[in-house]
Amino acid sequence: MKDVLLNKKLQQITAVILREKEELAEQKRHYHFYSHEVFVQLVPWREKLIKIYAESISIDEELTFQILEKWGMEVANVLTTLQLPLDIALEEISYYRNLIGEIITEEAKKESFSFDLFSKVISKYNLVVDKAVHWVSKSYMKDYTDKIQSAQYAIDELSIPVVRITKEIGIIPLVGEVDTHRAQILMENALKQGDAYKLRWLIIDLSAVPIIDTMVADQLFKVVAALKLIGIGVVLSGIRPEISITMVQLGVKLSDIVTFNSLYRALDYANSQMQ
Repeated sequence: MKDVLLNKKLQQITAVILREKEELAEQKRHYHFYSHEVFVQLVPWREKLIKIYAESISIDEELTFQILEKWGMEVANVLTTLQLPLDIALEEISYYRNLIGEIITEEAKKESFSFDLFSKVISKYNLVVDKAVHWVSKSYMKDYTDKIQSAQYAIDELSIPVVRITKEIGIIPLVGEVDTHRAQILMENALKQGDAYKLRWLIIDLSAVPIIDTMVADQLFKVVAALKLIGIGVVLSGIRPEISITMVQLGVKLSDIVTFNSLYRALDYANSQMQ
């Protein structure tokens, strides 16, 4: 009988909060630096948060956590899509923790909750709020990392493009230092695009590469060998005098690779091999 009465009282608190849900969501309407469009995007998940908080008082804890996990992923997606900081969600969670906590306290007073009962209810509620922080933070960081990696992949693709200049000849103009990561992108782009374009020759232009050391040379050898395996000849262009001196001093040998000091001569050579 006591449990039935308690559940009824808890459901009453839930009902009070749900009745005020829209009004509570509107209390944070004023954003100094967010547009109306952003506000419109924030309201639905704010209302969901209030609903979860309200229902957590009278439903099973594990069910609440499952709902929170899904909500956290939705919020993270909205924030990253709108390019908003995680602080926005955390501030919302904290704001409604206090606001709804006050409602719970007032309703508990009206129902003459004992100290132990009130402590149990408010502790459960605070645990739910802490879980909200956990799931939003975890989901946001995952989405943020995924987007950063996706953006980095796009940058890598653009930084080492395969430029098709004739039906069967392409050029990769390398710019900047070639580290292990960029060398891997070079390998992937050269093989993928070379095969997709059905190229017979690929010119790798090194005019804008400041340093050619043994590591870079080794990576170039691997790219050349891999391209030859799929039937694509390779020419290196842009070998400047200072680069050639460095390569000789390092003992780097390119005897098996056709090289030229200018892109024009490399292109002329590739064209001559097509005849």
